[in-house]
Amino acid sequence: MYVPTPDGTALATDVCLPDGTRPVPAVLIRTPYGREAHRAELRGWAAHGFAALAQDVRGRHGSPGEWHPYRGHETVDGAATVAWTRAQGWSNGEVVAVGASYAAYCALVAVLAAHDTDRDTAVIAACDAGPGVGPDDLHRDGIPDAVIAAVPALGLAETAREPGGPERLWARAGWWAAHGDRRDSDPDALARALADDPRLLEHLPVARLAERLSEGLGRELPSWPGLWAGRGRGRLVALGPTARLPLLAVGGTRDPFAEDTVALWRGWGGPSRLLLGPWGHRLTADPAAPARAHVNLGALYVRWARAALAGRLEPTRHGVVALGDSGRWHSAPGAAITAESTAPDPPETECRWPFGSPTGLRLLRGAEFGADPDRPVRSDDLTVPVDGDRADRCLLLSPPLPRPLDLAGAAVARINVTADTPSADWAVRLTVLDPSGRADPLAFGIVRRTGPPGEAADITVPLGTLGRRLPAGTRLRAEIAGHHFPAHARNPHTGEDPVTATRLAPSRRTVNPRGSALHLPVVARRRYVEPAPEICR
Repeated sequence: MYVPTPDGTALATDVCLPDGTRPVPAVLIRTPYGREAHRAELRGWAAHGFAALAQDVRGRHGSPGEWHPYRGHETVDGAATVAWTRAQGWSNGEVVAVGASYAAYCALVAVLAAHDTDRDTAVIAACDAGPGVGPDDLHRDGIPDAVIAAVPALGLAETAREPGGPERLWARAGWWAAHGDRRDSDPDALARALADDPRLLEHLPVARLAERLSEGLGRELPSWPGLWAGRGRGRLVALGPTARLPLLAVGGTRDPFAEDTVALWRGWGGPSRLLLGPWGHRLTADPAAPARAHVNLGALYVRWARAALAGRLEPTRHGVVALGDSGRWHSAPGAAITAESTAPDPPETECRWPFGSPTGLRLLRGAEFGADPDRPVRSDDLTVPVDGDRADRCLLLSPPLPRPLDLAGAAVARINVTADTPSADWAVRLTVLDPSGRADPLAFGIVRRTGPPGEAADITVPLGTLGRRLPAGTRLRAEIAGHHFPAHARNPHTGEDPVTATRLAPSRRTVNPRGSALHLPVVARRRYVEPAPEICR
């Protein structure tokens, strides 16, 4: 069926109803990735007594119109669909907005737009939705009663760049090749283009990469340059404290947007719950992990939705973090405090691992190294070269752990560094080495610093929220480099914007071990919890 919106555009929507005739609560999913992919999910919700809807956003798959990612039409269309749902005879008036990735953004803006005190923002959203739509169309009938936001991609700027500045090249090229400037999706588009043109992502300037990419795709990508124009970030997180309805924020410690998930949960004004598992952006665990490490997300969502709609959730912040694939879950740092407080709790124990110390991280090589954008350190290769005359990274290694170590919370690297160029990226990668030497990624962070060449600086590199159990005998390997390509665009080192630069220059780097250390959130008092009861209380 088709659901009308204020400007007359009718959006393709699948509706799956439970057995019976009594009015029931509804679950709404608005997605650019194809509503048909959610049919099994809709049947699952219906089997548990919910009316379930999946809708193609305007301009995608079965819905007419033009799609402009992260523009105001998602706000107006979402509000209209919620209001339409409430008006149906099978609805009891309760609506839960649900979504993952971009669909999580759709769910959140339906909640937060009505709480935006900036009238200009409402006007912009209405104008973006098309003619005949005014700010009064963002009425409260369009606000859901609860929201489940999984691996939320919170905005154009958030997805384009790291909080510290560097551009997320690989992820954005892949997403735009698969979904940008087209009505349907082609998930393998970038892989095919790279097979034909292996050096595709080296194209300069980045702003015109789409011209070369278009040759492999056989279609144009006119919206690509606009991806890099916006730099404002954090709007939805800033609006979070104004919300009073329940939130379930679901993320993965291996998801590139994990910190946005945590920030959304921490700042939410209503009852908020965090489930941070050992997952990437697709919310899938390692098949070889113990059975207790796997969570039935569908069953948990249903249980949480019932508790949220019944008003049974405590008005506090609760959350759990998986300790890797161990099957153990720990209370999330910052949980079980009043919802009105947005100040994060410190980790239970912050363990400092100094550089250049036999009991911390021993320097193997590269206190002085070269960062050459023509030969960047690769993000897709965990092997570390140990030969050659010139180091391309600073490399450090810990002694074997004498006992198992549980990590839960935020990790940072604080480094004292020097670059001989006016702009420099500092990428820190932590890798776990088991006793056999097998490498497994643990954490990563990258920040950009501009300043006078040759001036020493103390830099903090956030490494994200960790959830991991490290067995005895494990070693930690730390790498500090000037690039992390192709995951991130190369800093040209000239002071020019990496998006528009066409000239690259090498950079000489120095890491001062005496002023540098790794700070890890070690669990001092183990408080293991079961995820479902903790999330639903």
